Amino acid sequence: QVQLVESGGGLVQAGTSLRLSCAVSGRTFSVYAMGWFRRAPGKEREFVSVISYSGGSTLYADSVKGRFTISRDNVRNTVYLQMNSLKPEDTAVYYCAIARTPFRLPGREPESYDGWGQGTQVTVST
Repeated sequence: QVQLVESGGGLVQAGTSLRLSCAVSGRTFSVYAMGWFRRAPGKEREFVSVISYSGGSTLYADSVKGRFTISRDNVRNTVYLQMNSLKPEDTAVYYCAIARTPFRLPGREPESYDGWGQGTQVTVST
């Protein structure tokens, strides 16, 4: 059974940075794309970013493009989300997710992922 454990969230001021990590076990990490989603209070879960199994392809939501960077370490079975120039509207619980199908880039649809972490809270103050 796949397990995903996020870490790195916290309370920060606007304009600063955080790096989220997600450690994966129970599946051959290196053949699955990995995604990040977030859910803000009172809002639906939204796509943030995805990285292909090799790390060669990435996608970002328009709201984070140019500020966030997704990366992965296929030796450590970990995916990262570097978040720079944080804004109060980035406040949310952030979830990592593993793609349902190996080798495919799943995109933005939550249904394309079949394993989720428990989430880590990111709060950005003004």
